[in-house]
Amino acid sequence: MNTSSFQSLTKRIDTYREEVITFQKTLTQIPAIGPENQGCGEAGKSRKIIAALNKLGIDELIELNAPDPRVPEGYRPNLLVKINGQSNDRTLWIMSHMDVVPPGDLDLWESDPFDIVIKDGKIYGRGTEDDHQGIVSSLLLLKALREEQIVLPFDLGFAIVSDEEAGSEYGIQYVLQQRSDLFQPADWIIIPDAGNDDGTMIEVAEKSILWIKCEIKGRQTHGSTPEKGINAHSAGARLIVKMDQLYQEFNHSDPLYDPEISTFEPTKKEANVDNINTIPGSDIIYFDCRILPDYSIEQVKNRIRLYADEIEEKFGVKISLSYPQDVPAPSPTPADSPVALALQKAVKSVLNRDARSMGIGGGTVAAYFREAGLPAVCWCTVDDTLHGPNEYCRIENVLNDTKVFAHVCLQK
Repeated sequence: MNTSSFQSLTKRIDTYREEVITFQKTLTQIPAIGPENQGCGEAGKSRKIIAALNKLGIDELIELNAPDPRVPEGYRPNLLVKINGQSNDRTLWIMSHMDVVPPGDLDLWESDPFDIVIKDGKIYGRGTEDDHQGIVSSLLLLKALREEQIVLPFDLGFAIVSDEEAGSEYGIQYVLQQRSDLFQPADWIIIPDAGNDDGTMIEVAEKSILWIKCEIKGRQTHGSTPEKGINAHSAGARLIVKMDQLYQEFNHSDPLYDPEISTFEPTKKEANVDNINTIPGSDIIYFDCRILPDYSIEQVKNRIRLYADEIEEKFGVKISLSYPQDVPAPSPTPADSPVALALQKAVKSVLNRDARSMGIGGGTVAAYFREAGLPAVCWCTVDDTLHGPNEYCRIENVLNDTKVFAHVCLQK
């Protein structure tokens, strides 16, 4: 560890408050919402990021564009950036994502979600925390290294990808399918897309993810003659209530995770009929399930099918189940892996706090690295405002995250 290099980097990073704001403003103005949520994808944001990278100075840029006819450009961009170190025996990869979720109910926002507002050291806007904070800290790290003319002991890589919010088929999954040779078991992989407000959580384990799409078919009729139809909406509502029993069926707890139980929650609902006086003949509802590794996804699927069969029989509907996302929990990254230990050292040095390895309730893209035998951890300092109205990031968190990454970069 070169102490003088680290000190010069931290002093330089402390001067970047305006750069944090500028980068966040540029990124937030380009929504980069995926086509699943009626968005146009990430190509516009990718072009802005490439321009910033080229201005700062990089040694290699690989663009992996995943074909997707649903977006105007016909592809989803993924950027793989390398900065050469003294040795290429190892690469520190920092992976962030360009896509964001929709803003939701605009009435709940106190400002335009896609035009940042700065207040009390916070930058408000959709995506500022999830995951512009990761992108911006990567750009600031590159800027500091170039301005201080520091050559790292090992290579540094940035993976800036698409489609994280909708399953990563066009993002890191595509990258690993096309260019798995870019990642080696000796590499350190950090994903600044999960953390806590004091930077003490290093995510090394996660739950299985199961997203469920339930299509209920009944028979449409006039609202005044329910006996002539079969109310798909009513049956769907009963299915939601029935699914709550999953909490009792799969009730193990594990204090490694937060929350420590499996969760089974109804989320999205598609529109059915446009007018009040029509009983809908079809209804589509979704569930987001996060399942402890104690249980297999197949166990949960089988139980859900039994619930659906019961509702079918009782209400005379037909229910089809499909799974937009079905990701079994991979083997955890060891708590004493080199990358986890390096992060502990860096957090102690920068924040003077003791970080520890933990599991989380949600799934992360670290799962795809772990499935490939690559140890990956998630870490950042966040207030966890992602996906809600008035999302924000703290400027101080962006700067401190950048310092932590700089410390990890310099460790041999």
